[in-house]
Amino acid sequence: MGKKKNSLLVGLDIGTSKVCAVVGEMTDRGIEIIGVGSHVSQGLRKGVVINIESTVESIRKSVREAELMAGCEIHTVYTGIAGGHIKGFNSHGVVPVKNKEVRQRDIDRVIEAAKAVAIPMDREVLHVLPQEYIIDDQDGIREPLGMSGVRLEARVHIVTGAVTSAQNIIKCCNRTGLHVADIALQPLASAEAVLTPEERELGVALIDMGGGTTDIALFQDGAVKHTAVLAIGGNHLTSDIAAGLRTPLGEAERIKQKYGYARTSMVTKDEKVEVPSVGGRSPRTVSRQVLCEIIEPRLEEIFQLVQHEIAKSGYESSLASGIVMTGGSTILPGTLEMAEQVFGIPVRLGIPINMGGLVDVVSSPIYATGVGLVLYGMKRQSRPFISMNGNSLFGRVKHRMAEWVSEFF
Repeated sequence: MGKKKNSLLVGLDIGTSKVCAVVGEMTDRGIEIIGVGSHVSQGLRKGVVINIESTVESIRKSVREAELMAGCEIHTVYTGIAGGHIKGFNSHGVVPVKNKEVRQRDIDRVIEAAKAVAIPMDREVLHVLPQEYIIDDQDGIREPLGMSGVRLEARVHIVTGAVTSAQNIIKCCNRTGLHVADIALQPLASAEAVLTPEERELGVALIDMGGGTTDIALFQDGAVKHTAVLAIGGNHLTSDIAAGLRTPLGEAERIKQKYGYARTSMVTKDEKVEVPSVGGRSPRTVSRQVLCEIIEPRLEEIFQLVQHEIAKSGYESSLASGIVMTGGSTILPGTLEMAEQVFGIPVRLGIPINMGGLVDVVSSPIYATGVGLVLYGMKRQSRPFISMNGNSLFGRVKHRMAEWVSEFF
């Protein structure tokens, strides 16, 4: 137990197909990954918790495995959220600058002003991400602190999610004795792990394709411009295979991983696959091409939906760095080539960078979100951190509101 407790950060990626815990240690050189634990997840559907008991069990097992590898005890985690209920939109706020010089409280006030949008009761704000500040018509300012001016504007990207969905994630963690330090939107976490600063500047789309959801985050000028979560993913391929080849879901997943290709043209006619049947019937042999003929159209459809989402955002033409794809569903051979064909711009595979330690263990797109949550946690810790009281994210807001009110009176 020789490690300082406060130097450890744990990312807990609660996904539809797996729960994965990544332990990182903060050192002078940055983050060193010292433990990883992963377990099959059964309590989620399309990124949302539908069974607390089985989710709790998966969390417990993956955390235990990570604890053993890292030789530490885990008490606090940063976890991610996804699901079709996530909505991101851009907003902006304007405030007059007190004393003609921008101070921290002016920045806080302008962010509050940008946040003052009508949000339904059943939703809560997960992130308010500043894109740029404008002082007296001078735009493109990243750090307004200390600058002179009379009027401060902020453009921000706001991410909201269903209150109940976030509460269920926190509940599952609390049931295993874990405290949730913060909840991050999964594609933003993955972006921390796989994108380079140059890509964020030039313009890039991060597509994180998991089992139950496909998460999208668009960056330009170093800031988040658009986020979306589509409730489709690798599990759709698996259920198509199960239906098409009349085989149980577990076997369909195994066949997909072992024999699947994104494109039918990658296999020859005479390659065969043995398919176990349902209900005690004897297994059958099918051509591998038949398998790929099931995968190809579905994968293409998912990419077209992503393409549609990017076009809808209005940033389609500003992705100079192309697309970075990550997540477990990108491992299927031929996926990137097919993505390039659909999107018509360069696509690369995103594997975690920006960290040391067990690099070879986590250098797979499967661990992008887990490693990203650790890096997200590191960024949060270097800023003044407001802990969440109770089970909601409202604690952070309340604290800020109290500070804000005290300024006026």
